[in-house]
Amino acid sequence: MPVKPKIAIIIGSTRHTRFADKPAQWILKQAKARTDLDVEVVDLRDHPLPFFDEVASNAYAPSQSAEAVRWQKTVGQYDGYIFVVAEYNRSITGVLKNALDQAYTEWGRKPFTAIAYGSAGGSRALEHLRGIGVELQMVSTHAAVHIGGSDFFAVFPMGGNKPIEEIEAALLPSANIALDELAWWAKATMAAKAAEV
Repeated sequence: MPVKPKIAIIIGSTRHTRFADKPAQWILKQAKARTDLDVEVVDLRDHPLPFFDEVASNAYAPSQSAEAVRWQKTVGQYDGYIFVVAEYNRSITGVLKNALDQAYTEWGRKPFTAIAYGSAGGSRALEHLRGIGVELQMVSTHAAVHIGGSDFFAVFPMGGNKPIEEIEAALLPSANIALDELAWWAKATMAAKAAEV
């Protein structure tokens, strides 16, 4: 029986008032309903990383921070990722950028997708994440889930604060495509890495 890809849903915001938990739990539910992925949540709140100040990326020199090493071991055990992406000032959060910078070899040749949110659906932040992912030698799916516009304000706590299920009909088509693509790329990259051994 083929091994199911192990996928981390990485919550990319640590702010006390974050919205991220709603979309994270929703995408977790969608991914767990599938039979081709093994998923779990990884919360950056559980990884109090220092601001990146290493002599170099861990691709070139071992990290000195114990928290960074713990983070590298955490993300290194996964075959792919679903990032929960908040758009802050047209980009990703500082804590997510810092977390990406704290590892390098662990991200490489692994796929990711995202569920992004904000007034413009988190699209500008996700484009930044994709550019960073390329530099980290990751593979981005074409599809992603975007929660924006009136849907975002309907479920956002400072808006309507409705359950995310009230807008799920608009999210499910892109979620299904994004998860299909993630599963395909995870299996493809796992097979390619296994063939190198």
